Amino acid sequence: MPRGKFTSHKGRNRRFTNPEELEEERRKEEQQRKWRQQRGEVSSSDEEEAGDEENSEAASSEEETDSDEEPKAKGVSNLIEIENPNRVQKKAKKLSTLNTSTLSDDSPQLSRREREEIEKQKAQAHYQKLHAEGKTEQARADLARLAIIKQQREEAQKRREQEKKQKEEAAKQKTAQTQKALGKK
Repeated sequence: MPRGKFTSHKGRNRRFTNPEELEEERRKEEQQRKWRQQRGEVSSSDEEEAGDEENSEAASSEEETDSDEEPKAKGVSNLIEIENPNRVQKKAKKLSTLNTSTLSDDSPQLSRREREEIEKQKAQAHYQKLHAEGKTEQARADLARLAIIKQQREEAQKRREQEKKQKEEAAKQKTAQTQKALGKK
């Protein structure tokens, strides 16, 4: 063992209390409590301690079944009331209340993005319907353009037919002239 001012106590022997000694102490405390009760000198703290000792086994079984009770406060937290808005206390919900709440909400609550996406799709479908009926500005412009194109195509078709007739007539005249020149007719 080192000499000097600083010594370590870690290497010393440890002493454990025997279970028999603990049992004996408990019996003595129980006898003192009974004696005080008989004399009427029981203080509230003694009653609480005695009640805690007697009900410790019952309390352990109650803790397993009854989880609604608040846990025992540690330190001075039971003396000071603290309202922390971020602290969430879990509350046990009954199955019957859960079932009624889910039945009342037939439509699930959608997020803002989902709602906007659905509205956008509905608006697009409505626009397509109006466009097909020709009631939108763009549809009117498209129909006007189509009418102009149809008219131009008809005119072009008539011109082609006239040119074709003229070519056929020109070809007939040419063949007639060549036949006349050859003297066949």
